[in-house]
Amino acid sequence: MIVRILQLFWSFLQIGFTSFGGLSMIPLISSEMLGHGWMTSTEVSDIVAIAEMTPGPLGLNCATFAGIRVAGVAGALAANFGMLMPTFTICAAGAVFFEKFKNSSALKHVMTAVRPVCIGLIWAVIINLCLENYWVGGSVQPVSILIGLLGVYLLLKRKWSVPKVICVAAMLGVVFCR
Repeated sequence: MIVRILQLFWSFLQIGFTSFGGLSMIPLISSEMLGHGWMTSTEVSDIVAIAEMTPGPLGLNCATFAGIRVAGVAGALAANFGMLMPTFTICAAGAVFFEKFKNSSALKHVMTAVRPVCIGLIWAVIINLCLENYWVGGSVQPVSILIGLLGVYLLLKRKWSVPKVICVAAMLGVVFCR
């Protein structure tokens, strides 16, 4: 059992380091599951389908379901830890890098350039989403604008949680926009 758990960790560690997330992981997951004889191709297809329908990242969902199928909860934990290890490693290295060079003038210059670019990208997404949701088919959607303004009001003034505001906006959208 411990050998299987270690193999799961190693398999998903390799997947995490060699894939770029999303659908690019599926052939690697399939290869590992079939190569170890842990699943049939039908079972891999089923796990991918379930992982796609379940909230959360595809790779973690696949790791969870595959880990449970192969070695129970311990297998799911090992597979998830293996899948997340590359991210943890890169984030830790980045934290060490930033801590070591936080007073560096070169890093300050880089961050001076990166910050406005990030703000610009965020604004580009906001503008794109606003155009897509509030300007549909060449005309302004006043009901959508009112729902959006209500959402901002509930978040900022009433201090509602984001999931609660999303649910209210979804219900209003179903009732008034469709």
